[in-house]
Amino acid sequence: MTTAIIVAAGSGTRMGPGIDKLFLEVEGLPVVGHTWRRFDSHPEIDHIVLVVRISQTASFKDLAQQLKVTKPYTLAIGGRERQDSVLHGLQSVPNGTTWVAIQDGARPCTSNATIFLCLQAARRTGAAVAAQRVTDSIKEASPADTTVARHLDRSLLWSVQTPQCFGLSLILKALLYVQERNLQVTDDTAACGLAGIPVELAECIDPNPKVTSAIDLPVVAYWLRPVA
Repeated sequence: MTTAIIVAAGSGTRMGPGIDKLFLEVEGLPVVGHTWRRFDSHPEIDHIVLVVRISQTASFKDLAQQLKVTKPYTLAIGGRERQDSVLHGLQSVPNGTTWVAIQDGARPCTSNATIFLCLQAARRTGAAVAAQRVTDSIKEASPADTTVARHLDRSLLWSVQTPQCFGLSLILKALLYVQERNLQVTDDTAACGLAGIPVELAECIDPNPKVTSAIDLPVVAYWLRPVA
């Protein structure tokens, strides 16, 4: 069984106070509604766990009715940090789950092909992340100011996204490893790295933007529109 874990418990502070970016409407649905629909319709996904703030449980139940979801789902309550929320989601998957696809709720454009490619890579290697090659020139700044300290070889650089797909036992091992050592990570592949678990970069070419600020909304709206 493959379970998608949609992480939707963040406060979205970069949008400004009192604004929940996941429930901003884009192309007729809240941002997170598009994300949920993508995984609900995907043939590789059997169950969905949504990790939410306790104050938003009623809103997500209402959203399920609006979407007319077809896959069974579970609501889990988020934790203090993202890694805590993911762990809560992992601990809420149904019995029989062997693979998980962990997705940011704020990535509403993730394509069926991207989900499939990431799961396929994970089933081959144990752990994989949707990623795209970096095309910009990337510089490392000096810690003292904003001057360039180092020129990085972009041929070796990738931008990682979600989904991040794993064997359930592997990602549990990684997140418990960082939890026990009181370490902080920004994504699940970083936990794997600290725990010595290799992660494959699953190259995806479809647009997969994340909503982090108001300027992202028109971009997301463009990619959500059906092809004419």
